[in-house]
Amino acid sequence: MKIATKTALLPALLLLLAMAVPSSAIFAQTTAPPLYPDTAHPTQPPNSDQNAPAEKNQNTGQNDMPVFRVDVTERTTKAVNYRHRGGSTTVDFRGTDLIPDVDGHAKVDSKNGRMTVNLELKHLPPANRFGGQFLTYVLWAITPEGRAVNLGEVLPGDNGKDKLQVTTDLQAFGLIITAEPYYAVTYPSNKVVAENILRDSTKGFELPIDARFDVLEGGQYTIDVPGDQLPSSQASPDVPLNLLEARNAVVIAKAAGAAQYAPESLAKAEDMLGRAEDYYQRKQGITPIGTAARGATQMAEDARVLTLRREREAKIEADRRAHEEAQSRAEADAAAAQQQAAQAQAQADADARRRAEAERAEAEARRQQAEAQAQQQLALAQQQQAQAAATAAQQAADQSELRRREAVRQKEEMRARLLAQLNQVLQTRDTARGLIVSMPDVLFAFNQHTLKPEARERLARISGIVLAYPDLKLEVVGYTDSIGSDEYNQTLSDKRAEAVRDYLVSSGVSMNNVVARGMGKAEPVADNSTASGRQLNRRVEMIVSGDVIGSALGPN
Repeated sequence: MKIATKTALLPALLLLLAMAVPSSAIFAQTTAPPLYPDTAHPTQPPNSDQNAPAEKNQNTGQNDMPVFRVDVTERTTKAVNYRHRGGSTTVDFRGTDLIPDVDGHAKVDSKNGRMTVNLELKHLPPANRFGGQFLTYVLWAITPEGRAVNLGEVLPGDNGKDKLQVTTDLQAFGLIITAEPYYAVTYPSNKVVAENILRDSTKGFELPIDARFDVLEGGQYTIDVPGDQLPSSQASPDVPLNLLEARNAVVIAKAAGAAQYAPESLAKAEDMLGRAEDYYQRKQGITPIGTAARGATQMAEDARVLTLRREREAKIEADRRAHEEAQSRAEADAAAAQQQAAQAQAQADADARRRAEAERAEAEARRQQAEAQAQQQLALAQQQQAQAAATAAQQAADQSELRRREAVRQKEEMRARLLAQLNQVLQTRDTARGLIVSMPDVLFAFNQHTLKPEARERLARISGIVLAYPDLKLEVVGYTDSIGSDEYNQTLSDKRAEAVRDYLVSSGVSMNNVVARGMGKAEPVADNSTASGRQLNRRVEMIVSGDVIGSALGPN
């Protein structure tokens, strides 16, 4: 088999010019000067392509009517992760149940940035054995994730031995061959005729799972077109295969609706097909005919794919608008009915309210008249009672204020006396929370909660003072500096507060009047960045409060 490809500059120029020339110009003036002249350059021999044998039309003209609807199925084939720059290796090809006689092999050569695939096959029959819409074969690379890449067209040769050389930028892939309506298809059909088989000597990594990929029913490409109406079914056997594929591709794109959804792409395809037909009529040779025809096929496939996508988008948009319109109408009808019902109910309610209000107004007027007379008589008696009550209340208020002031004075005196007594033992300050007695860090063993003898002596004196005021409450709070972990500081502050509480209780203070808790490194009173500041922060505070001194310990 052969791939009808040319890498020269002239075919590329042909494609560019074809997209710029309208189809009407091609069909209306078939005698326009072609890109390929009728005669060769005077210094060159005659164009050998003029007399070269054309690619055979594989269509036998079957009049069957395929089911042209999408039916996505799944297939599996082995995939290989070929070694990067690892040289060449070989995989075998084996025919499927569709054509079991097909066999061959493919040599895969890993080069810089690409893979080169050299395929050799035997016993590959014409593609039209699967139906009139099938004209050719396509070699596909399937990634392990199921993405299919069209590597090129496979054209069966007359000698039964077919070769193909292509390149791909994929690293891991499996290889299959499918029957297709034309070479430029973008998705493999379900007519998988051959697939790669790994040899024991194949270099690379066989993937742990098979590559699973979607395939389409062949009729997807001939929507609403009977098989006997395709151009390939009515053409002469001498028409080149590339031209047949282009004719079919344009007809299929039109049938799919490209004139409505992709008119510009379809116009380009028709322009290129017209150029190919012109070359064919004037017998310009395989190269110019094939170049223009394959360009038309590719553009027609682009138009068909674009049409399918835009059709789906249009249908989705139409469905969405229809749903929104129906929903809007239903909501409007419901709102109108609800508004009418609400208006009727509101009118009835308003009438009822007016009647009820008139009745209540009449009854209220009679009641107010009777009350006014009674209130006049009661007002005089109440005025006399109020004067007497006001006099008694003022006298009681004066007595209560005197008692309150005396109580406040006594509490202030007792608070000042207690502050002076505590200051003789430890530094004490008066705050809104109560009298705060501060024990410095020096009264404890270093980094421990053990009380030094001096601390016990001072706490004993504090206990004696507190016992003289039985209603006093004490809250013992331990603090540390910021050195060390939070857990360590919390534990040390807890234990120091508990040690002070336990000593006070052992000295006779009621355990019901003393609570202890640690605050760790919280609420520093000095800067922890200096040694003197940290020493001030390492402390235990006793908050003395109670109603007897005019202050009560609030909740914490």
